[in-house]
Amino acid sequence: MPSCSSDCFFHAVEDVKVFSEDGTSKVVEILADMTARDLCQLLVYRSHCVDDNSWALVEHHPHLGLERCLEDHELVVQVESTMASESKFLFRKNYAKYEFFKNPMNFFPEQMVTWCQQSNGSHTQLLQNFLNSSSCPEIQGFLHVKELGRKSWKKLYVCLRRSGLYCSTKGASKEPRHLQLLADLEDSSIFSLIAGRKQYSAPTDYGFCIKPNRVRNEAKELRLLCAEDEQSRTCWMTACRLLKYGMLLYQNYRIPQQRKAMLSHFSTPVRSVSENSLVAMDFSGQTGRVIENPAEAQSAALEEGHAWRKRSTRMNILGSQSPLHPSALSTVIHRTQHWFHGRISREESHRIIKQQGLVDGLFLLRDSQSNPKAFVLTLCHHQKIKNFQILPCEDDGQTFFSLDDGNTKFSDLIQLVDFYQLNKGVLPCRLKHHCIRVAL
Repeated sequence: MPSCSSDCFFHAVEDVKVFSEDGTSKVVEILADMTARDLCQLLVYRSHCVDDNSWALVEHHPHLGLERCLEDHELVVQVESTMASESKFLFRKNYAKYEFFKNPMNFFPEQMVTWCQQSNGSHTQLLQNFLNSSSCPEIQGFLHVKELGRKSWKKLYVCLRRSGLYCSTKGASKEPRHLQLLADLEDSSIFSLIAGRKQYSAPTDYGFCIKPNRVRNEAKELRLLCAEDEQSRTCWMTACRLLKYGMLLYQNYRIPQQRKAMLSHFSTPVRSVSENSLVAMDFSGQTGRVIENPAEAQSAALEEGHAWRKRSTRMNILGSQSPLHPSALSTVIHRTQHWFHGRISREESHRIIKQQGLVDGLFLLRDSQSNPKAFVLTLCHHQKIKNFQILPCEDDGQTFFSLDDGNTKFSDLIQLVDFYQLNKGVLPCRLKHHCIRVAL
């Protein structure tokens, strides 16, 4: 046989099928060493999306009713080798992927945390304890636990440690003789239950699962658990991720930030889109100035809307034999925006928000089901989903849109969204991230 020189390499190539939220799919050729982050960046490039590091590859098991976002460092081919034939990868936004590094207070309720001996009681210190493999943070509380191989659930006192997940055989005792191992994290992955009540008779909607990697189809080997609310479920699942991956998660979180900082040395951004720098500006003079008066900011927003509509009308007249009337344009222009999801139900809008991450300011707009002329803003705040009706109102023969009974009026929904991205107004927080679905 001919010998291969030292600089001759063979790279295994595999085809991986990835689905988007709308059911479209794309087959991608990947190398064996391609990570989830690499594949997401490739899909972002090919789909002409904005790469804001919030895209995720989701491992979806419809037959088991489970799904999870792959960690950025995980090898796609390796994960695929543990999946059943019915399982698939989804390409989806996940704004909450690293939110616990930014706002740890929202993720770790004090009553669920046993502080490490060295801890000074701060949430920053708690995160450091999770990242430091020699420290011993604990999460504890009551969970509904499904008995293996049975349909019944039991409410048990559970504690999560580096060595695994344990339940107490005697009330809330954490004495070693009363603790029984429920699951080991090392060769397992943490999943959300998609429809726990329907598929597993779960007692709440806040189910999650510790699935051994060797398990493909056997539901009887899954360790199914249910929390009482969304915040405690998020706490348990986040702690599992931190204990399993530690510093790898922090490195995944930092890589895009370091890359962004490096790029900023070579180019000056035209406009910062950080939350703290989004303010109303007046550019009518020779230099721009910040508008601090809310009433003036509203007036400036309205003026900009009128000017934008005039420009749009001129473009229509120049580019079309039958230009769209400005008033008609304002009633349909929002349909071109990624944040508008059309005639979806309240339940569907809540499902999309949950899937893309329960972070403050995540939103979408949709048609109202109860009022054919109205719209609904669905918004996440403090891990709760709220709905605000946007009603049309007339002023001097012209149609405007408002979500505060006409106190603040906008010519179209684009202008309304722009305004509430800058000012929270009557909302509990400003609009920050919009739910988006892309076709692959």
